[in-house]
Amino acid sequence: MLSPITVGVIANPASGRDIRRLTTHASVFPTAEKANMVVRLLAGLGMLGVARVLTLRDRTGVAALVLRALETHAAVAEPQPWPKVEFLELPITDSAADTHAGVARMVGLGVDLIAVLGGDGTHRAVAAHCGDVPLLTLSTGTNNAFPELREATVAGLAGALAASGLVPPEVALTRNKRLVVRCVAGPNKGREEIALVDVCVSRQRFVGARAVCEPADLEALFLTFAAPDGIGLSSIGGAWAPVERGAPYGLHMTFARAGESGVPIFAPLAPGRVDRVTMRTCERFEAGCWTPLHTEQGTLAFDGEREIELERDDRYEIALDWAGPLTVDVGRTLRFCASRQLMREAATRPR
Repeated sequence: MLSPITVGVIANPASGRDIRRLTTHASVFPTAEKANMVVRLLAGLGMLGVARVLTLRDRTGVAALVLRALETHAAVAEPQPWPKVEFLELPITDSAADTHAGVARMVGLGVDLIAVLGGDGTHRAVAAHCGDVPLLTLSTGTNNAFPELREATVAGLAGALAASGLVPPEVALTRNKRLVVRCVAGPNKGREEIALVDVCVSRQRFVGARAVCEPADLEALFLTFAAPDGIGLSSIGGAWAPVERGAPYGLHMTFARAGESGVPIFAPLAPGRVDRVTMRTCERFEAGCWTPLHTEQGTLAFDGEREIELERDDRYEIALDWAGPLTVDVGRTLRFCASRQLMREAATRPR
């Protein structure tokens, strides 16, 4: 581990602001609250010894509000310790490219942990580049399955315990599953994408506004896990055959078209919407087996967002593996901390 302890922070300024805010009852997640979450995260990280935080600039105001909070904090006579915050000098594109470039730079600079504030798509983008650098996941929205919705101060404490090694990796960290899709023939041969929660074969022919939330669009669905209390596409699996995050398999479901027979299932596909889907088949999806995606037209969606428009002669296949990101188990980390009274030790350690 490098010294000082360094944590990267990715706060997606666009998360919680997509088309679902117009088509469903999903809440808009304001810029000010994202900045407040970063500030609360800094308090937790700094109290347990994280000395340096690397983060990104943006044009929407998150970074500006964080900078203002840092200036206010520095003016306080006896402030709680916060890490030194450095804003990486990278081009701003207002797209996922900012996340890709930011994570790659953070990994190159040797961060011990990356805290991610965003939705499923943000975490997917981070996971594509983080390698074995652990992630501290924080949801900024109402329709996410992969990141946890929890208080950022508490998450910061757990992140600091994991990044510093005070809680050993075998306790603090969990390895996640992922889905890998690759094109093996056709114009897009060689393209590869990952998903942390779900891959959907959609009947929609164009990417458009990206979000997948209409039951009639669903052709097939592959899931890494399916929580019975989840929301979004994975809630369909959770309503019929729940799969734990730690289970050695995933789920593969197919759906009927209008007029075809099948099993009706009601599931919360989006906030404020409980929709009926008609399931044709549901089976375990075992890890390590490449399976063809049988479709001639439509789109492929990853973690709820359409990404690939299928072209003639394209042939894709999908597999489940255990090469997903390492994530901090906040509850387990803090239970271990309490059992060893690490907070008392941290309080007496010189800063």
